[in-house]
Amino acid sequence: MTTLSYAFSEKDHWHKGYTDQPLVDQNNNTQSNPLHGAPEDSGRHTAVTNSLRPFYNGKSAFVTGGTGFLGKVLIEKLLRACSGLRTIYILLRPKRGLTSEQRFQEFIKHGVFDRLRDKTPQLLEKIVCIGGDISMPQLGLTERDRLTLIEHVNVVFHVAATVRFNEGLIEAAILNTVGTKSILDLCVNMQQLQSVVHVSTAYSNPCRSEVDEIVYPSPMDPNQFIQCIQLLPGEVLNAIGIKLQGMHPNTYTLTKSVTEQLVAEYASRLPLCIVRPSIVTGAVAEPYPGWIDNVYGITGIMMEIGRGTISSIMCDERCTMDVIPVDIVCNTLIAAAWQTAQASHSDAAPMQVYNCTSGQINGIKWHEYGRITQQCAVRNPTKYVMLCPGFRFRTNRFIHKLVELLLHFLPAYLFDVLMRVRGTKPIMAKIAKRFQKAADTGEFFAMHEWTFRNDNLRHLGTLVRQDVAGDEFCCDVSGLEWESYIEAYMLGIRRFVLKDGLESMDQARKKLQRLNFTMATSLAGSATNANNIIPPPENEHN
Repeated sequence: MTTLSYAFSEKDHWHKGYTDQPLVDQNNNTQSNPLHGAPEDSGRHTAVTNSLRPFYNGKSAFVTGGTGFLGKVLIEKLLRACSGLRTIYILLRPKRGLTSEQRFQEFIKHGVFDRLRDKTPQLLEKIVCIGGDISMPQLGLTERDRLTLIEHVNVVFHVAATVRFNEGLIEAAILNTVGTKSILDLCVNMQQLQSVVHVSTAYSNPCRSEVDEIVYPSPMDPNQFIQCIQLLPGEVLNAIGIKLQGMHPNTYTLTKSVTEQLVAEYASRLPLCIVRPSIVTGAVAEPYPGWIDNVYGITGIMMEIGRGTISSIMCDERCTMDVIPVDIVCNTLIAAAWQTAQASHSDAAPMQVYNCTSGQINGIKWHEYGRITQQCAVRNPTKYVMLCPGFRFRTNRFIHKLVELLLHFLPAYLFDVLMRVRGTKPIMAKIAKRFQKAADTGEFFAMHEWTFRNDNLRHLGTLVRQDVAGDEFCCDVSGLEWESYIEAYMLGIRRFVLKDGLESMDQARKKLQRLNFTMATSLAGSATNANNIIPPPENEHN
């Protein structure tokens, strides 16, 4: 059977329904894999400290995806709360005309490290740049850097991935699957390795309404999938992309599913665990309440709700949404690495999977989340507000598209015409298109609901609470107060994304009052005109 026909046959079988027998569960070891052979004695059974923070003393960590949203918060937390760390190596690629070292110098100046810079700037010296690229063979490492990582790294956090839902199949596969294999192959050779944490997604199995903390069979064999990506011409892969994607809504969930199976195949050779966050959102508390530095996904939607540029969202408001604050995710990663190192001393210990989600622990409906978001947008408006905040969730696509045309795009184009007349740069149509793109790619997740089991996460939370430093590494969302969190999140978008400080709040509130008055006046005028145009009903007795 050829590589391509193998991939297709596996996909067709998956459509009919794979067995629910997991590749890795909590009672059985990883199933044998002829590609990787029998479990090996890694020689890594060195002493592991039982307590969380002391575990990291003298250790060296390797972080991929360190310049991303999650990666930056993880590195900041490791430096601040686990200051006994010896070194944090971060993989950095050249980008936009800058070398890896130039990007590194920009990275350590980032605002996420302001607290460290003010109080303990010397800790930033523990970050070491490793030039490389997750998409390159052998990560694009020099021999010197490769040997450095092999000889010194104790803990690996593999965070790097493309999170674009509309990414092409080739790009998504190279970054999410092929890149992960390169990381795992490097880890196999690490002499002091005690723990590897792979960051996946809670939506790696979107065709399942209930998702346990196990690795499910992926739609195709990961090694065959990698061979397809590496050997077949791009035009062929693009042509068969939809067939390969199958029941997955996008290439992101597909490649994450395949990658999980790949990780499971290495579990007999490496001290591995998988952490599956749901929708990662702004911070509860660290590095700052509401901290966010991007406009991806729900953050961009919340920002535009605050600016009043959104009137309709395709979403089943009755569903439980599943968001998880970024600092909770980082605490989970740090604690999971600690527990994986503890478990690696037991030959019978299976690879753990942690569903880092909130829905089954402290869920909130889309309707409630939207209501609070809109209230916060009115209570604490931004000076960049353009229309009165107000929107509706809809499940009728025709009505949604009609409203989108009439209340999103038409006003946007008219506003841009006025801006051109005034000699300013038109931006509203661009904003409307950007929102439409974000909403369309996220629609699948807003129209469905999943039950994510959290037994392993709850147990990890219990172990953390019992630890001396447990309060600093909270990975439990049961006590999260949604209203105060969403308000802090909206203020964080205002402060960190829009760069709109609290000093402009009075100005913004006055602007919103003027917009409300203008809208009320316009509605009253429209009602009056309609009353004058429409003739009174004839007296049916005349």
